[in-house]
Amino acid sequence: MKAIFDVGEKSTRLTELEKRISDPAFWNDSEEAKRVFKERKVIQSAINLFHTLRTDLEDCQVLIELANEEGDGEVEDDINRYLTKVEQEIAQIEFQRMLDGENDINDAIVSIHAGAGGTEAQDWVSMLLRMYLRWGERKGFKTEVVDILPGDEAGIKSVTFTAQGDYAYGYLRAEVGIHRLVRISPFDANSRRHTSFASVFVYPDIEDEIVIDIDESDLRVDTYRSSGKGGQHVNKTDSAVRFTHLPTGIVVQCQNERSQHKNRAMAMKVLKARLYELKVKEQAQRIEDLHSDKKQIAWGSQIRSYILQPYRLVKDHRTNIEKGNVDAVLDGEIDEFIEGYLMKKE
Repeated sequence: MKAIFDVGEKSTRLTELEKRISDPAFWNDSEEAKRVFKERKVIQSAINLFHTLRTDLEDCQVLIELANEEGDGEVEDDINRYLTKVEQEIAQIEFQRMLDGENDINDAIVSIHAGAGGTEAQDWVSMLLRMYLRWGERKGFKTEVVDILPGDEAGIKSVTFTAQGDYAYGYLRAEVGIHRLVRISPFDANSRRHTSFASVFVYPDIEDEIVIDIDESDLRVDTYRSSGKGGQHVNKTDSAVRFTHLPTGIVVQCQNERSQHKNRAMAMKVLKARLYELKVKEQAQRIEDLHSDKKQIAWGSQIRSYILQPYRLVKDHRTNIEKGNVDAVLDGEIDEFIEGYLMKKE
């Protein structure tokens, strides 16, 4: 079992990073410098939290000794306050330990796709997008929609957005899977109850940290006019970009930026992330094949259900965590589900 704190290991790593930063040649690679500074910030934060915890424990011990010596019952409230604070700090450190995967610290690229349910499912995608954007806002992450395919009548067929911030991928990887919605359809004149599905995929934004070689001959590049409002807002140039990676069949596109150059850069970033994730999954699949109790993930094996009718409940089927305040969940309050899954997975 890995130690919860690992302060010695973190301090050693921090010293290594500080040494690299002090090297004049360090600034020659801006992307590497950015990655190192991000890692330093996270490690320093963890070390600071440990020292805060230790100080609070020492203060609590002094108060306990004072209460025993003087029989002062009034000190009890202070002791309880310090103990509550210590429990919260330990819980925070324990949870951070769950985010120690190779790419957990990275930004995330999230794709949501409508499944069974037609217009109803496409509306469900728009609801999930809002939920994740609101969650990202609560966490202090910077989010940006990079590609969106509107639904035929309402909602969204598919959408891709980025979430930038410490451990964005570490958190959001808990959301990968099928999300199920049950409600009275606003699109059904007979007000019948409908069940809709949407799939969520999450990839680490690997930037230039890992080299993914892409042969230009393996790419088919299409440019087209971005969809959007008409009138003076209509895009009159073919600025949107679609990449098709021929060996794997992976298709990515970006139309959010006005510049074709920026759209190409974002599409290439998403393609590299998806190719990297594909390699990781292939390796994990080979390991899974060695186990006889392998479980096949199929469409319809939802990870979470959002029930609006005939009762109101959100239930995560992996952890059995339930929340009755559905409106709060759809407004971005999903930390309990994310943390519960990551803690159980460990």
